[in-house]
Amino acid sequence: MTTIGLIRHGITDWNDFGKAQGTSDIPLNKLGRKQAITVGDRLLQEDKWDMIISSDLSMAIETAEIIGSKINLTISCFDERIRELDCGEIEGTTEEVRVEIWGSNWREKNLGMESFEDVGKRGIEFIEELVRTYNGKRILIVSHGALIGLTLQRLLPAMFQSTNIDNTSLTVLNNTNGKWDCRLYNCTKHLI
Repeated sequence: MTTIGLIRHGITDWNDFGKAQGTSDIPLNKLGRKQAITVGDRLLQEDKWDMIISSDLSMAIETAEIIGSKINLTISCFDERIRELDCGEIEGTTEEVRVEIWGSNWREKNLGMESFEDVGKRGIEFIEELVRTYNGKRILIVSHGALIGLTLQRLLPAMFQSTNIDNTSLTVLNNTNGKWDCRLYNCTKHLI
């Protein structure tokens, strides 16, 4: 059995302001660093992990580094395939600004956003490659909300028609003989 732990990065100022973050390289804020410490402390008390992999964006890297320092792991690699959805022209804007610029039907316009299908596909391809390469290992992945959610929706469609992934939440997937199951979803008990 291969186990994949999916963690969304800690909160950033853009998350606080409701801005579409996309692939912009925004650092964690003070609360985001505290969240990363807290999830690291939680993981230290739970099952041991073999490796940690991070998106190549700074909010994920910093989250992974903080977690790694708590559980005595260095980041094995940084991978752009587990970046957030590319938000195209809406990147850096709030819902209010999007409606002001493009109207209330802005989601129906071609604003250069990466498709949900493409995001989910690259997420699935990435974790399936991990299972083939590191079969039987326990792997933490620090990534982004849309990437994690869209991957889950395509990997386990009967279980996830929609998703909501909170900052520093932990989702745990198991792959046994090519079959996936989700034993923990969007868990933030460490933040309480």
